[in-house]
Amino acid sequence: MSEDKNKISEAIQLYFDSMYESSEEKVRQVFHKDAKITGYMQGSLMEQSVDSFAKFVASQTPSAAEKNEEKLLETLSLEVVGSTAVARVRDGYIGMVFQDTLSFLKIGDDWVIYNKLFHVES
Repeated sequence: MSEDKNKISEAIQLYFDSMYESSEEKVRQVFHKDAKITGYMQGSLMEQSVDSFAKFVASQTPSAAEKNEEKLLETLSLEVVGSTAVARVRDGYIGMVFQDTLSFLKIGDDWVIYNKLFHVES
């Protein structure tokens, strides 16, 4: 179980790094190809495929890393049940603070994000 939690924590870090570095490749690495990214942005429901989310992330140039922005990533909770897991994380991205609910699925030895629900905190 602790090995799974470590691997999920690594996936959470990869998820954050993908956005912080504006890396389309890392988005595609950490998300399952059929994942959905869903939440409300400025009062409107936003639903994205991994493809559109990866392209959006890549379009954020210069990246937060290039701008040397302060990093904000907190894992609020992590629950693992068999080959599934749910993590709640708080992260800073594009000038906002989000609370994300990340559903993970274990495929082979890898944990991938199968769905992401996001809430804009501020």
